[in-house]
Amino acid sequence: MLEIPVDHSLDELHQAILNAVGFENDHLFEFAIGNTYYSRSVLRISYDDEKISQETVDSILPQVKGKKLFYMFDYGDSWLFQISKSRKKRFQEKVNTFYPRVSLESGIKPEQYPDWDE
Repeated sequence: MLEIPVDHSLDELHQAILNAVGFENDHLFEFAIGNTYYSRSVLRISYDDEKISQETVDSILPQVKGKKLFYMFDYGDSWLFQISKSRKKRFQEKVNTFYPRVSLESGIKPEQYPDWDE
């Protein structure tokens, strides 16, 4: 689980996700709002759209109502993440805690560049 303040931009969310999974920031990315990532009517916000730095987590969540929020990283390897809000009430930021932060992990992190020779 990734905790991120709602005033953080989509670009900061992008960075937080990459840090959480340990990926290098060396590929293009986008956020998408739709029933599925591949829906015809999906709203896409690409890495080069100024909305990436202007839209905040708080401003994007109302647009997701009844749909899903996706984050696509690296169009070649197609790392697709579905993002969901896990709390109904806003969490209180803890004093002396750096955000964004990973508060819960399960499973094995994906490997961005697996060594296929092994």
